[in-house]
Amino acid sequence: MRSVRSSRREFLKVSGAAAVAPIFCRPLFAQTATGVPLHGLSAFGDLKYPPNFAHFDYASPEAPKGGTFNFQPSYWYYNQNVLTFNTLNSFVRTGDAPPRMEMCFDSLMAWAWDEPDAVYGLLAESVVVSDDRNSFTFRLRPEARFHDGSSVTAEDVAFSYDLLKDKGHPQIALSLSEMTSAEALGKHEFRLGFSGKQSERTFLSAVQFPVFSKAALRDQAFDSSRLEALLGSGPYKVGRFSAGRYIEYDRVEGYWARDLPVIRGLYHFDRIRIDFYRDRNAAFEAFKKGETLWREEPTSRLWATAYEFPAVTEGKVVKREIPSELRPNLQGWALNQRRSRFRDPRVREAIGLCFDFEWTNRNFFYGIYERSHSPFEQSEFKAEGKPSPEELAILERFRGQIPEAAFGEPFVPPVSNGSGRDRRLLSRAQELLAEAGWERKGQFLHNKAGERLTLEHIVRDEVFVQVTMPFIENLRAIGIDASIRLLDASQYQVRVMSFDYDMIGHRVLLAATPTRDSLELLFHSRAAAMEGSSNYTGTADPAIDGLVENAGSAKSRQELIVSMRALDRVLRARQDWIPNWHSGYRRVAHWDLFGFKEKKPDYFFPVEALWWYEREKA
Repeated sequence: MRSVRSSRREFLKVSGAAAVAPIFCRPLFAQTATGVPLHGLSAFGDLKYPPNFAHFDYASPEAPKGGTFNFQPSYWYYNQNVLTFNTLNSFVRTGDAPPRMEMCFDSLMAWAWDEPDAVYGLLAESVVVSDDRNSFTFRLRPEARFHDGSSVTAEDVAFSYDLLKDKGHPQIALSLSEMTSAEALGKHEFRLGFSGKQSERTFLSAVQFPVFSKAALRDQAFDSSRLEALLGSGPYKVGRFSAGRYIEYDRVEGYWARDLPVIRGLYHFDRIRIDFYRDRNAAFEAFKKGETLWREEPTSRLWATAYEFPAVTEGKVVKREIPSELRPNLQGWALNQRRSRFRDPRVREAIGLCFDFEWTNRNFFYGIYERSHSPFEQSEFKAEGKPSPEELAILERFRGQIPEAAFGEPFVPPVSNGSGRDRRLLSRAQELLAEAGWERKGQFLHNKAGERLTLEHIVRDEVFVQVTMPFIENLRAIGIDASIRLLDASQYQVRVMSFDYDMIGHRVLLAATPTRDSLELLFHSRAAAMEGSSNYTGTADPAIDGLVENAGSAKSRQELIVSMRALDRVLRARQDWIPNWHSGYRRVAHWDLFGFKEKKPDYFFPVEALWWYEREKA
């Protein structure tokens, strides 16, 4: 499954207490003081860190620098691919870029990984919010430098925002769709303007986009055609690489922001290396040999049975179960409603009934997973029981446009008898397909136009062929012409980006405070026709659009919770996604060479930024 962070997709890079003018903290963005310089912004609630904080609590300023961290990434952004790469531009729709390219770039502000909805100044030492809250004026740090030593100026920032809105990856461009101006007011002063139609929380993603050098891009195309690194200003820069095989990121000596509170105590490794393996077994063997030093185990079978090699028994390799982040977790199969045969919710429900989770969990997953019910699993946004009066007030506005089932208990996939072929559920699936107009003629189902009900599930890893095959066999048993196609990484990426599939598996960890932009990318009709967006199901429903916009306009966290639960009820009633499974833990194995703080941040876990190399252990 593709693992991404939708609201995505933040760049991980506050203000230097000694270098800034007086700045003030305010509790709510909706109530944030206007006309005064601020060191941070929060959607809801107080900022945790005051203007003069020394470093984030999860950082480790005492940790030594040095060593190489060779790891297998467990998440990635935009056009990034963990199986191969053919471009070093991670911020456009086409091509396959290597993960962690975002470490090479700084942004105006940076997200605090132990707060659900707060950002603090990085390139910007302060920000002033206009009275109408539609423009943000940033005072840039004069010491900010690109890797070639040139200054990061307001012109570079303005150029970057215009470029990203025009040519950036859809997941960036959509967040900037209501941007009306990006202007340099001086060498170190920049203003970002919006139309007034944007969500109040759009700033959470907009201020974290990368800043490029205008001069460096004057003679360099901003596309995926070249294997040439863009000039950045972040804590790392591209070092050695071989396309499709490996890439190394070298820590920038003399990094301009190394002593800022938001950076101090992070990014300890001298070199971060990623090797690319198209085969999971090869990747695991590389870890066993010590060629890879850290991996999050994606295969339950390996976790349960394969960690008995000598390095584990000798204590050289450590297994850990680390609590998952406190964020909504969507993992499921997306049926592409751009294909007319999947638009009827009865067809989608019938397909879902053919998946026997109980059998799969016992036979493939060693019982370590739980069945997912919601696209906002493991969060306070998951609906439970009958709608509250506040939820009903929202749902009533859409009565007649949304399934009647949304007004009752939220949809929960039925529990099978665990046989792998529950006749009761398969019979119900056949009834639903008959109601939807599909009639069995010979081996397969056809509609009145004589079209066969076909379903091709595309995957990019052999393990998903094994896990999904019993599901496919059940689909074929009820008359659906179902199949699995294993694609190489590049083919898979192209087909997903262009929505050329019947069904794909997908996982996304949403932000703890979802923005309207991130919800639009997943569920809004505006993203359904936008190639490269995350609306993998092709959902294009005015009622869903209204519910997304309602959630995006919430003025308090409680209002957001109520709005998200209403959206959850409707999405589940529509059965746009076939929910898969989830776990409350990250299953991690690593060679015992590292130091780290035991308690990780609640909302993000970029191990390559938090851990460090310990020579004594080595």
